[in-house]
Amino acid sequence: MSALFDPRLPADALLPLLVLASSLLPGLVVFFLGEARVRTRTALNLGGAFLKLAMVGWMIWGVYHGQRYELRLPLLDDLDLVLRVGALSLLFLVLSAGLWLVTTVYAVGYLEHSPHRSRFFGFFSLCVTATVGVAMAGNLLTFLLFFEMLTLTTYPLVVHRGTEAAREAGVVYLTHTVLAGALLLAGTVWLYTLTGTLTFAPQGFVGDVADSHPAALTAIFALLIGGVGVKAALVPLHGWLPRAMVAPAPVSALLHAVAVVKAGAFGVVLIVYDVFGIEQAAALGVTGPLALVAAVTIVYGSLRALFQDDLKRRLAFSTVSQVSYIVLGVAIVGPLASVGGIVHLVHQGVMKITLFFCAGNLAETLGIHKVSEMNGVGRRMPWTMGAFTIAALGMIGVPPMAGFISKWYLSLGALEAGVHWPLYVLIASSLLNAAYFLPILHAAWMREPTTPWPEPATSAQSGSSARRLQPETGWLLLLPPLVTAALSLLIGLFASMPVSPLEWSLLIAEREFHYP
Repeated sequence: MSALFDPRLPADALLPLLVLASSLLPGLVVFFLGEARVRTRTALNLGGAFLKLAMVGWMIWGVYHGQRYELRLPLLDDLDLVLRVGALSLLFLVLSAGLWLVTTVYAVGYLEHSPHRSRFFGFFSLCVTATVGVAMAGNLLTFLLFFEMLTLTTYPLVVHRGTEAAREAGVVYLTHTVLAGALLLAGTVWLYTLTGTLTFAPQGFVGDVADSHPAALTAIFALLIGGVGVKAALVPLHGWLPRAMVAPAPVSALLHAVAVVKAGAFGVVLIVYDVFGIEQAAALGVTGPLALVAAVTIVYGSLRALFQDDLKRRLAFSTVSQVSYIVLGVAIVGPLASVGGIVHLVHQGVMKITLFFCAGNLAETLGIHKVSEMNGVGRRMPWTMGAFTIAALGMIGVPPMAGFISKWYLSLGALEAGVHWPLYVLIASSLLNAAYFLPILHAAWMREPTTPWPEPATSAQSGSSARRLQPETGWLLLLPPLVTAALSLLIGLFASMPVSPLEWSLLIAEREFHYP
């Protein structure tokens, strides 16, 4: 296994750096472009997104055949900035690169007539740079640096509209995430004083001091989980997420499906497996409380979603619930549960980004922001609501959607580990998912509209020929949710394919978590 940490060719060591640069450099250039340089800005963003996806695809082949890509850059006397791509990091990297591309397309259409587009797309690209940095972090210090970069680059996106509500949401977001950074920094420094290293390892790196400092390690675990738990929206650290829904729809999609909450959930996985090691974490007795926090978050988020009339807030509380499936799968301690949690990192991202794209289309095209305004909207926007329906059924866990695969493995994992209470949590969550999604679908498809729908606005995306082909909205807004909705169905239908998210998660369990 140790040989897998070494790149086979010196050129391969540069790939992680090039993956970072593919969004960092376009983002920096975009800041200096005038608002009228639409084509140049779009070409830079889309070119960087396609280039990043191509390099990630190249690394999929290498990692699948046993290679790891690693780059070390001196940072402090005895600590390096480490970028490393293995099976686990590549799963998050694929999600980030793939959904960045479709979100960029969506954002180009969504912000077509908006001010400050260069500022938006500049920070948008930097946000993705931070996210892929989190994915490729090879030690806790690198993770911390990119995790904090993510805070700084997403704040301008949250407050982009410049309204009073946006500024208030930005203050709440920044307060929560700065506190999270302080907790993570304290835990990192304390851990380094005990172990003398911060490098991630398949079995964790705290084993040598576990017997002599169990109380300190338990406290460090709480600090680290508290730090990443803010971005993962674990209760009671979740308050920033519903407030951040004042941001534009592309930002909401990015926050929920790719960047912030996923970085937090990914951080939980790294802390449990690559910092402490699953066996050592279980021996310290910290996995049980973590599972309990995840279970409370799952049920609480679903209950709060049930009573939200604002569509984006309902989806936000749904995210609070759904992301904790990842945490629950890790905390149950077992191969199948871990696979269910890890694969949900991708499944939830694809389904949730679809829902936010659709919510943005409803708001931009028809001015619909509330669930109570959605009567009959499926007849007016059938493609948008068709995509919404597929993603919503997936969230409920209807087979053969992607969400069903996640819940199936989480349930099997709970039985395998000999604990039954997570099954009741998953059943309750699925029933609540149905309770807050099915009324939306019923209203959209079965009820009569209460008021006439406005005609689509005339724009570059909705000229006479485009309106005949896409009567709902501009094709730049319609294509992304159709693509991600199809993905959420296909990755469920073809879950057993060799490079599907499920099969890749099984590879992670075998190769990096050392489960049989």
